Amino acid sequence: MSARLHWETDGADWPHRAASRFVSSSGLLWHVQHWRRSAPVVVLIHGTGASSHSWRDMVPLLEPHCELVLMDLPGHAFTSMPVGGPSSSMMSMSGMAQALAALFDVLAIRPTLVVGHSAGAAVAVRMCLDHLIQPRSLLSINGALTPLEGLSGRIFSPLAKVLTLAPLVPELFAWRAAGPAVLDRLIHGTGSTLNPEGVSLYRQLVSNPGHAAGALGMMANWDLPKLWRDLPHLMTPLNLVVGANDHIVSPDTGLRVASALTAQPRPVVQTLPGLGHLAHEEAPELIAARIVSTLGQS
Repeated sequence: MSARLHWETDGADWPHRAASRFVSSSGLLWHVQHWRRSAPVVVLIHGTGASSHSWRDMVPLLEPHCELVLMDLPGHAFTSMPVGGPSSSMMSMSGMAQALAALFDVLAIRPTLVVGHSAGAAVAVRMCLDHLIQPRSLLSINGALTPLEGLSGRIFSPLAKVLTLAPLVPELFAWRAAGPAVLDRLIHGTGSTLNPEGVSLYRQLVSNPGHAAGALGMMANWDLPKLWRDLPHLMTPLNLVVGANDHIVSPDTGLRVASALTAQPRPVVQTLPGLGHLAHEEAPELIAARIVSTLGQS
């Protein structure tokens, strides 16, 4: 098993460390951050290769308005890897959805609004489609909700599966990603510009073999074609926020998803000019305002 991050050392300066705790559920030890208050419950789900850190600047903007819950997904940052490693069924979309629902039961929360970024939006939608949660609404930030098209779609998942099974690949990836030039290219490839703290936190994550293994496992086990086929049956209102400069998920995806939601009124797609795939880290105040507005409409 690839070496993982250690909370006492790697997490010594983790954003909002005082709100962190570790919770056992589904055979995992989850890193959870929880701000309790008598208010609607908002859950934030990060995307592949990210972690709870990606919401750091939104927390002070949201916490006065709601009970706020965020976590590291299985195999990411400080949440443990499932038994079976990156190839575990828990790393699939449906497996992760079930594991998150079990975690919510342990935390005794019933989400009012679930916000997902990229693959995190796919997990949130899967949870609703599988009747694991019943929030009043969902909010997708650059949601990865459609299958990869063309040659990329035929190659990406099989290649990720092969890489996940190769024992030294996470170590090699982490070693390469630790270089400043490589990390700069990775972030630039999202279409986003991050502040120095954001860059430093991503360097800490991507240079860790355990976290790299978690990200690869999540990519290898993803079934977006099934999600796309099931999407028309989604009954939960889905709000869509799109960064116009997103280089990972095409900005046109929002319109495709909106057209596919035939079981509910067609949602308005909010496009944010100049922002990339990590829009919530670039302009947390804009995303937080949308979340607060959505809460008011729920």
